[in-house]
Amino acid sequence: MRRRIAHGLMIALLIIGLGAAQGPNNSEASSAPSRSAQITPEIRTQAKGQAYQVGTASWYGQDFVGKPTASGENYDMFDMTAAHPTLPLGSYVRVTNLRNGRAVVVKVNDRGPIVPGRIIDLSYGAAQALQFEQRGLQRVRLDLVKPRTQHRQVYETVAYNHPMAELK
Repeated sequence: MRRRIAHGLMIALLIIGLGAAQGPNNSEASSAPSRSAQITPEIRTQAKGQAYQVGTASWYGQDFVGKPTASGENYDMFDMTAAHPTLPLGSYVRVTNLRNGRAVVVKVNDRGPIVPGRIIDLSYGAAQALQFEQRGLQRVRLDLVKPRTQHRQVYETVAYNHPMAELK
């Protein structure tokens, strides 16, 4: 009995240790050594001109294509979507890459990230638009975006490999 408990504890510690690694949570991305991976997230209430949250972002891709997200939508790695632990599903967030200043608006349609120290998991398309898909991890700023109308699609973003049939 003690042997089973010890074995179970060893497996749990191994899983926790692997989850706390600083590499990306996707085998497609490789982590480049950077100081941004070790910085813990900073959470604030958003006032005018202040970020909602600043911290490390990661991305997820092909392993999840077609699988249902927390919102019930099937995951498409080229859509501009993200996983966040607490923001309401269906909300929009402007994500700014603090390394190069590029920004993209994503829709929160999933829960995550599961790795401690990360504030958001972006779709591959969003990471590609922010130009950090090769790095795997990037320090970002999140700003809440309020939709202007409820009856028409507010944000359309074209990913590099997922062209739209018609642009207006």
